[in-house]
This record gives sequence, structure tokens and C-alpha cells, in this order.
Amino acid sequence: MSNNQLYSGDSSTTDFDQNLLCHVLVIGGGPAGTWAAWSAASAGSKVILVDKGYCGTSGCAAASGNGVWYVPPEPEAREAAMASREAMGGFLSSRDWMQRVLDQTYANVNLLAEWGYPFPVDEEGKSYRRSLQGPEYMRLMRKQIKRAGVKILDHSPALQLLVDAEGAVTGATGVNRQTSQKWVVRSHAVIIATGGCAFLSKALGCNVLTGDGYLMAAEAGAEMSGMEFSNAYGIAPAFSSVTKTLFYNWATFTYADGTPIPGAGSQKGRSVIAKTLLTQPVYAILDKATDEMRVHMRLAQPNFFLPFDRAGIDPFTQHFPVTLRLEGTVRGTGGIRITDYTCASSVPGLYAAGDAATRELICGGFTGGGSHNAAWAISSGYWAGHSAAVYARKLGKQTNQRQVEAVGEAGFTSGSQRQINSEEIIKATQAEVFPYDRNYFSPHHPISPPPKPHD
Repeated sequence: MSNNQLYSGDSSTTDFDQNLLCHVLVIGGGPAGTWAAWSAASAGSKVILVDKGYCGTSGCAAASGNGVWYVPPEPEAREAAMASREAMGGFLSSRDWMQRVLDQTYANVNLLAEWGYPFPVDEEGKSYRRSLQGPEYMRLMRKQIKRAGVKILDHSPALQLLVDAEGAVTGATGVNRQTSQKWVVRSHAVIIATGGCAFLSKALGCNVLTGDGYLMAAEAGAEMSGMEFSNAYGIAPAFSSVTKTLFYNWATFTYADGTPIPGAGSQKGRSVIAKTLLTQPVYAILDKATDEMRVHMRLAQPNFFLPFDRAGIDPFTQHFPVTLRLEGTVRGTGGIRITDYTCASSVPGLYAAGDAATRELICGGFTGGGSHNAAWAISSGYWAGHSAAVYARKLGKQTNQRQVEAVGEAGFTSGSQRQINSEEIIKATQAEVFPYDRNYFSPHHPISPPPKPHD
């Protein structure tokens, strides 16, 4: 497909195997994308969702447990929840947005319970709703959007956005990875919900999160915000891709000889670990967990322990080597700037949700990893879907008759038939963003305190 190719309003384009029309196109099939699709469909829109993987299994949320910023509507609890990260985020967050996210997340998580999500129940019979197991969560979301009438194109990455003469986004083009068939979807509105970018760092569930949505949005003219807060790293066993960091609250970090590393377990411990790793290995042992806690930990996040079990290591009694894996904007806060409560981008017809959108609004310059990002995906996805449906309804039935063109050139062959060596580009990019001294301790990041284990 050539760049800037024109498409007429009819469906007779011969370059494509699939020519589809809808009101709202959602790009990305994680929590934000599925909530957006469900919300738009529930508002009466015809919705198509495309995913580069299989909707319900691809992405970081589907791969593990997810903490959720689920706080009952009690004044003291809500106040504590909002105040918890304001200072760490440089007071860049907004109380109005925090309150809206808390309200919407509380309502939607309760809706998950009505749909049949198996929340655990305590000894008093009270449902515990502050975490979601990825496989069950995303399996349920796929089921719900299909029930709502959403058409899903699995293994079908979007490659370029379509825009009309005024620059409004009107759909996208892409390809099915399994059949090599090209597709084009003409829509009234598009929602980017492609997640963040972890730069192929091998963090669990993140290798499909390569910044596709950022690139397409930028090529269409969308503005970004908070990208300077994209140097987030997650602690992981050196032999594993699992970056779930909650349990390191109960860890002692040591040098190779077993001597504790001063400050490694403090609020700024991630920074201490990073500096130590520049010159020597770092080890950890979860020796601060009680016997009772150890049982609950295994039940709460079983996949955290799988690499240890396979390696024959008991992390509660044996030291193991750790590393820091870059998670970029998956754990960080930067993304597409949204202009108002509708989750609209700065480009007409284009909306953003989840990790693809900036989370400064609720986290400021501090990491949104874990519960805050999960809550943002739920709420922003819901708002983006509803807003896109309203926008589509206002445009009217003739909107898909506009002449449009595909925008963006990155990753495509130009008229000179130049060849792009993707492996070289990947290695060059990783050489800039992986090293702690280049990225983690960069003087360009004004909010430098590292993330405290929280998810």
C-alpha cells in the first residue's frame, strides 16, 4: 500500500480484501479497548475492534494479576486515596479527574461483579474487589463486547489512520497477520487504546506494546503529554519477565555476599538498586513475609512464583538475582494528550484511552503502574467509548462518504524503495532507553524519585 493513498466513500476499493464501515473503530483489545468498545456499543454505535493479537489474551493486563484503584465512596477513604500520590507526582494531577476516575472505576468494577466476575469473598462474606486476575478479567470482557454486538478482528494490527480533507480521523487500515489480507475500516470516530510502550524489554505481557498507537496518533497530528515521565522500570528476577513488584515490599536486597544494600528497601529503593546494578549484581529474598502472608501471596499472584518454582528456588528462604526491566509508558504516565472529559485528542474524531493516553491527570509525574493505570483504563475506556458514540451520532449517516487518505510513512517503503532494517532500529533505540545512566537517571526527568513497589 502506498502512502497517502486516497479512498472514496464507496466500498469498492480493490486494494483491500476487507472493506468495512462502522460508527466507532477501537484499536487495541486490552481493558481500555474492550471497555471503550462496550461503552460505544451500549450507546447505540456499530463498533469494530481490531487487535494485533487475540483480544482477551494479548497485552500486560491479560498476563497477570491487576491491582485496581477501587475505593468505596466514603469521604475519608477517597481523600486518602487522592492524597496518596499527589506529592510524589509533583502535584501535577487534578483532583477533579481523580474523583471522576474513582467514581467510574467503582461503578464499573461493581458492574463486573454483576456480569459474573469471580471476586474472592472474605470470612465475613464481603467481596474483595481491589484486584482482578488478568485471564478471567479479559475473558469476561471479550464475552461482554461480543454480546454487545462488537465485531472483533483478531491478529489484525492497524498500520495507518485515515483522515478527511479537514484532518479529522475517519478510520484506519491494516493487515491480518495470519492471512496477509489487507483491511480498511471507514468509521465516524477512532479510539486509540493500544497500550503503552515497553520497547521490547521482555517485561511480562509487554512485547506487543510497542507504541503503535502513539505513532499513528502523532502522524495524524495528535499532541503528546508527559512523555518525559516514561522512564519507569519494574523489578524482576534476573531470569524472569515477571515485573509484578508488590511483594518486594517484604524483600531484603543484598550484595552477592548477602550484605544488605543500604536504602534499597526505602521509598527511593528503586534508584538505589539501579545505581548498584551499574557496577554489580543485586540479590533479593522475601524474608519479611510471615508464614501466613506467604500462603496469601501465592494465592494472590500465582504467576509471580512460577519462575521460582521452575528454577527450584524458594524466594522466601533463598536469595535470587534481580534486575530492572524498562516498562516505559506501560508503568509510566506519558501518552496522547486528551483535551477534556470526553477523552478526545487534539485531532477531531480521535480519542485515546488507557495507557495510550496520558495519566498525568491522576498521577502527575509519578508512575501509574498497577492500580491507578488499571482504574484509568476502565474509566477512560468507558468515557472514550461513550463520547465517540455521541460524536459519531452527530456526524450523520453520510459521513462515511467522505474522500479520505491514509497518513503516516514510518515503517513503510517510500517511492524510492528504500529498505528499512527494523532490527537495527530496535537495537539503536534500546541502546538509548535501556541503560539506567541514560534513561533512569536522565537530567531531563524532573520527577526523579523511583516508583515504590505498589502493584
